[in-house]
Amino acid sequence: MSATLEKTGEAIAAPDPVSFGEAFRFWLKLGFISFGGPAGQIAIMHTELVERRRWISEKRFLHALNYCMLLPGPEAQQLATYIGWLMHRTWGGIVAGALFVLPSLFILIALSWIYLRFGDVPVVAGIFYGIKPAVTALVLHAAHRIGTRALKNPWMWGIAAAAFVAIFAFDTPFPAIVLAAGLIGHFGARRAPAVFALGGGHGSQQQSYGPALIDDDTPTPAHARFSRSHLAKLLAVGLGAWALAMGALVAIQGLQGTLTQMGWFFTKAALLTFGGAYAVLPYVYQGAVEQHHWLSGAQMIDGLALGETTPGPLIMVVAFVGFVGGWAKQVLGPDALFLGGALAATVVTFFTFLPSFIFILAGGPLVESTHGKLGFTAPLSAITAAVVGVILNLALFFAYHVLWPQGFGGRFDLVSAVIVVAAAIALFRFKLGVMPLLGACALAGLAVTLGRPLLFP
Repeated sequence: MSATLEKTGEAIAAPDPVSFGEAFRFWLKLGFISFGGPAGQIAIMHTELVERRRWISEKRFLHALNYCMLLPGPEAQQLATYIGWLMHRTWGGIVAGALFVLPSLFILIALSWIYLRFGDVPVVAGIFYGIKPAVTALVLHAAHRIGTRALKNPWMWGIAAAAFVAIFAFDTPFPAIVLAAGLIGHFGARRAPAVFALGGGHGSQQQSYGPALIDDDTPTPAHARFSRSHLAKLLAVGLGAWALAMGALVAIQGLQGTLTQMGWFFTKAALLTFGGAYAVLPYVYQGAVEQHHWLSGAQMIDGLALGETTPGPLIMVVAFVGFVGGWAKQVLGPDALFLGGALAATVVTFFTFLPSFIFILAGGPLVESTHGKLGFTAPLSAITAAVVGVILNLALFFAYHVLWPQGFGGRFDLVSAVIVVAAAIALFRFKLGVMPLLGACALAGLAVTLGRPLLFP
């Protein structure tokens, strides 16, 4: 096996070459075990690929990760795509990136059907009753986690505050906030570059785990060298795939068809996911809930809860949005609700992740030619700061729906408030993992839902 360490004296031999089939099996396994959000997923890949299997060195791994962090989209999925591409050319990247997503898609389609079909069953309702407050605490924790990294000085705090006011008080569209923050970073860096310098990021301390297949001094393989003609071909294929899929939807459903609108909307969403999935959720909420009415605000919270409990990137919550929207809009007719929902979830997933593949396969050769020399990070720093304000607004939105389920005119849900506080303490004070937290809150919600009729007959 390629991960076997062979010692000759004190020297450790490099691993054996990895076949496409062996890599395929690993990427498939990763798709089913990639829990824990981007940090957990990146940690799993580092353990498996850098430390144990030694398919890629620490330095090359971090170099690829830094590039992925600069892009909109899920950085863990893009990192898998990048390493797969570096090892086995274009198809290696496509397989690695696709297998990172497909298990989550199939699982979410099944869970979304159960949710819509059996959501009113007391057991299912009780589980979601406990999970919703936990999701509120998770979003608040995400704002804190990103904020500690991004808000390094008063200027960044000001950008975050301005973004919060813009979306909370003026309902400013998320793309406008991203654009404004990017421009502030671009022009502000000219006057005060230190203010907008990108933070330390991942893995500032590097360690050697022995020689790797793709080592620090391994020459860039031929397929990963920059070529203008190759770049043009990849862009043409990527944009052509988008145009072909969109053209098919327009031909079948027309410009105003539900699937067509989903394809266009989630293409835009895919280009705005700076800062992770929590950052783009307000934009998804604005479009999917308020503009297109594909699902309700309460269903959006439930979808995020499902997304937190499944492997794969958290942005896969869009598959839930697509399924519920396809079901509600009956895209294949009233007699094919499940197939309509599954088709909509697949369409949404395709348009959400296609840009990530284009970014990696087209931009990878440029990155390989500039080890450690990536610039233009000031706009990203400003955008990440703005994202903190946007996520805080999202936490308040969730809290409103959880604590006042009938609106401010209705009753205050004290039990949900207690679960929110308990979940927040578990996250902030005791660093509890996402899965144990959601499990505990689900059990609490189930106990309250099933026990309430017994206590208050």
